[in-house]
Amino acid sequence: MTIAESDILNASILIVDDQEANVALLRQMLLEAGHTNVDTTMDPQQVFALHRKNAYSLILLDLQMPKMDGFQVIEGLKTNPTDGYLPVLVITAQPGHKLRALLAGARDFVSKPFDLVEVKTRIRNMLEVRLLYKKLEEHNILLEQKVLERTAELRESEARYRSLTELASDWYWEQDENGNFIKVSGPVLEMLGIRVGPLADEVPSGQAPGWNEEERATLQQFIAARQPFLDFVFSRTNSDGSQQRFQVSGEPMFNQSCRFIGYRGIGVELTVKK
Repeated sequence: MTIAESDILNASILIVDDQEANVALLRQMLLEAGHTNVDTTMDPQQVFALHRKNAYSLILLDLQMPKMDGFQVIEGLKTNPTDGYLPVLVITAQPGHKLRALLAGARDFVSKPFDLVEVKTRIRNMLEVRLLYKKLEEHNILLEQKVLERTAELRESEARYRSLTELASDWYWEQDENGNFIKVSGPVLEMLGIRVGPLADEVPSGQAPGWNEEERATLQQFIAARQPFLDFVFSRTNSDGSQQRFQVSGEPMFNQSCRFIGYRGIGVELTVKK
């Protein structure tokens, strides 16, 4: 992720200093370096309104000013909940103020009297970092939006899938990795004689009498091999001698770590119980 030269030169900058000579010097230096969007103020109390309006990429802030010093300005800027990054580069002639300013939230500092080469270098570096931060924020917001949109699409797709399977079959089913039914839609209990969820231990799935054991063994081979099966037919003889035939299709399910977590599928009853 890189920042174009034009973005750095067009970034918005605010100079805050009560000394007119310092303001003029810094502004002239920035304009000569190619910066095109430079505002100034000699009144620190105007900083908050100006920053809310223009969202500066960099604020050059003198620390020693009447009415409101630079430390008070920094504290006031922190109250803006929409700006998690404080784009302040402080200007000070007091060595002891540098650490205090950094601890207060300033990103960097320049010393008076100005070394213009150092000032230009620090301004450029800070603008690049600030613009990268903004670009990363925008990227994260876009990514979050895409995730939300994709999640909504998947939920809608799953709803359509379930609706279609319910229309095309007598029941929809899901089993966990141990073969226990964990989700069903349709008259599974009545047709297969199984229990789902908390009642599963009362009549374990697959333990109802009358199933064709050879067919069941074949189906279990598919499941043991983690293979899908399509239109598999199996049957059951009821206690009154009547026959029931069922057709099922299923596919294995895996989580994001590729671990097998069960099966899902659809089923229909081919014959009506007499």
